[in-house]
Amino acid sequence: MNEKFETHEHDVLIIGAGGAGLRAAIEALGHGASVAVVCKSLLGKAHTVMAEGGIAAAMANVDAADDWRTHFRDTMRGGKFLNNWRMAQIHAQEAPDRVRELEQWGALFDRTSSGDILQRAFGGHTYKRLCHVGDRTGLEMIRTLQDRGVHLGIDVYMECAVTRLLKDGDRIAGAFAYWRETGRFVVFKAKSVVMATGGIGKAWRITSNSWEYTGDGMALAYDAGAELIDMEFVQFHPTGMVWPPGVQGILVTEAVRGEGGILRNKEGERFMERYDPEKMELSTRDVVARAIYTEVREGRGTEHGGAYLDISHKPAEYVKRKLPSMYHQFRELADVDITQGPMEVGPTCHYMMGGIRVDAETAQATVPGLFAAGEAAAGLHGANRLGGNSLSDLLVFGKRAGAAAAEHAKRSSPVNIEAADVEKATREMLEPFERAGGDSPYQIHRELEETMQNYVGIFRNEEDLQKGLAALDQLKQRAAGVKVDGSRLFNPGWHLARDLKSMLTVAEAVALSARERKESRGAHSRIDFPTYDEMWARQNNVIERDGDRMKLKQTPINEMPPDLRELVEH
Repeated sequence: MNEKFETHEHDVLIIGAGGAGLRAAIEALGHGASVAVVCKSLLGKAHTVMAEGGIAAAMANVDAADDWRTHFRDTMRGGKFLNNWRMAQIHAQEAPDRVRELEQWGALFDRTSSGDILQRAFGGHTYKRLCHVGDRTGLEMIRTLQDRGVHLGIDVYMECAVTRLLKDGDRIAGAFAYWRETGRFVVFKAKSVVMATGGIGKAWRITSNSWEYTGDGMALAYDAGAELIDMEFVQFHPTGMVWPPGVQGILVTEAVRGEGGILRNKEGERFMERYDPEKMELSTRDVVARAIYTEVREGRGTEHGGAYLDISHKPAEYVKRKLPSMYHQFRELADVDITQGPMEVGPTCHYMMGGIRVDAETAQATVPGLFAAGEAAAGLHGANRLGGNSLSDLLVFGKRAGAAAAEHAKRSSPVNIEAADVEKATREMLEPFERAGGDSPYQIHRELEETMQNYVGIFRNEEDLQKGLAALDQLKQRAAGVKVDGSRLFNPGWHLARDLKSMLTVAEAVALSARERKESRGAHSRIDFPTYDEMWARQNNVIERDGDRMKLKQTPINEMPPDLRELVEH
């Protein structure tokens, strides 16, 4: 094959330009590495901006009693103790410093009367812990990290999609990619790769996630031999928009509830009294999502199949100041003034607790030279993520991944990329154009969304999961023979054909793990196994590649040290 491609060489290649990727890049550069960031979309258009409510960090600016121990305990309890306890400890201890660092780099946080960073309440947190910028915290984080990274001189390759990780023997050697605009292929040679690609929401029909969220990092890591863990735990955010249909699933930040928003059903009942009378609207996301879903299923839902979320009892100016994005979002998209009446909300696929299995200290995956941070990595959140922990997760483990990747590159000998591997990756990308016939990638994607929505949603059972796995197997076979028309010049159908491979891989891992865990825990709710099972409290599901077959195994959870055990049981 005489296909021409360009080549770039760096010490550290970071795939993804959200909060985790940018923080990793900044850190790797600080360790003297040559760093490149590759992003599927444009710099600044990261899903991090959708994390609106705040950054969880025990800074004790509002509640003086708060400290890392309480944050650790909240995180472990929220994750139903399936968390990697060491990751939860590191996260709770280091989050305040990462927030202060962000502030030093120019982030403009809301302030207390004394000038400290203001913190608000959030579901599952004992104290007011979320450092925020109105309801635009994620946007401010991306702006700050992006400015810092560009200032330091990080090389950025935008609108460039990675399709395969390349290896030199057992270790990572770089990545194969293509420019989305032109279709031209490109090879990145690197001693270390950091996966910071986010989640998999676009495999479901109703999701808060944008088009980039197709599980790329998890699938690429899996194909390269890395293990995935906790894949059954998919968080459905309780409050996404439900009307009009064109905006269904768009996130309504938990900050609305943090600032005093009240949930009611169509009968006007404050229904969270039935599900968590102590914490009410500030219960954990898994509890609130199931509560809304149950209200709808039992006939108490709103006109468009959701619940009412009302903040209009607060002064209008307060709402506009604290929740400016939500005010404008509902005025523009739904013609609703949230200072005058309620929002209509319902659960939306939002976040993957599962992902690439990594070491707590270094964020290294089970393949040498491969690292992961942010939503693409797993371990910190266990069975359910607390709101606000995603942004502090990005900062804490983005920094650690960047540092470890740079040090690994320093210690490593030069890598070699086999021409045969590049040719194989090239052939794989060109085949859809060469087929005489085949399914449309758009049709397969629509069927995938419906399959995951109907069979691997909030409530699950053995029969549905079996149907889902059978449907996914059929979709995989059809996707392998997909037909794409036109040229490589900015061809959305071709892009989707490639994305389907990632989505189907990760979707199968989710469904397989969900079928195996025969209990309900956190975000995983089995109708046929509605209670906790003590056996499952002691182990995690792990997915690994066995030839062309996906293999599932259980690994025991590492025992927590006595001093930490005492903290969570206190």
